[in-house]
Amino acid sequence: MNGRLNNRVAIIIGASKGIGAAIVRRFVGEGALVVLGDVDAENGQRLADELGIDKVYFQRASVADEADMQALAQSAISRFGRIDILVQNAGIYPSHLLEDMTLKQWQQVIDVNLTGTFLAARACLPTMREQGSGRMIFTSSITGPRVVNPGVGAYASSKAGINGLIRSGALEFARYGVTVNGIEPGNIMTEGLSAGRSPAFISNMESSIPLGRLGQPQDVANAALFLASDDASYITGTTIVVDGGQILPESKDFSDPNAWQ
Repeated sequence: MNGRLNNRVAIIIGASKGIGAAIVRRFVGEGALVVLGDVDAENGQRLADELGIDKVYFQRASVADEADMQALAQSAISRFGRIDILVQNAGIYPSHLLEDMTLKQWQQVIDVNLTGTFLAARACLPTMREQGSGRMIFTSSITGPRVVNPGVGAYASSKAGINGLIRSGALEFARYGVTVNGIEPGNIMTEGLSAGRSPAFISNMESSIPLGRLGQPQDVANAALFLASDDASYITGTTIVVDGGQILPESKDFSDPNAWQ
């Protein structure tokens, strides 16, 4: 650890486990003070207790609730005096074919994934604007901006929308010294994936990835650290794909050299 985020204050949303928890651990390891927001109070508080309540403060918050996002930003200011980094990682991914999806099901995904990202950014912007600096990092996905499968129409649309929000925010907030970037993870081995999918399904997923393995939450956390650090001070309005090369092949036989002839 090199102290790349020493004494910087980060709000990390959707961080009680999985990718978000890995980002919290990575940031704290680099010296950050973190306000962790999540609807999962049990795991969120457990993570804060593990890392030290002087370094991580947990607050129950729904990213889709405007009042919760405003309260989360206020907590960061009250406890630590500023907001240097916002990481919006919260998201849901139910599966419904478009022809079967109800308006309520569609709206729920958009509310959490896309509108929630807007609400989080809007809550943190006034403080960053006053400071004249800030980093906003949004978790997007390769699903939507680059690839898609049946049943994820709402999720794909929300993530493609996040990429549009990243570009718009980067352009509008540049005059305040605030950068806005994103991460597009591929298939990442989180608790939800390992619990909800069979070994055969996971093996099939791995076979579609040139590097031959699913990503780990730490892989995404490393990208988030880079975007939050001084190393990324001249980068805004873009995304980093973290997918082991998954989006690259044109055909299923990419791993067979005989098929390249």
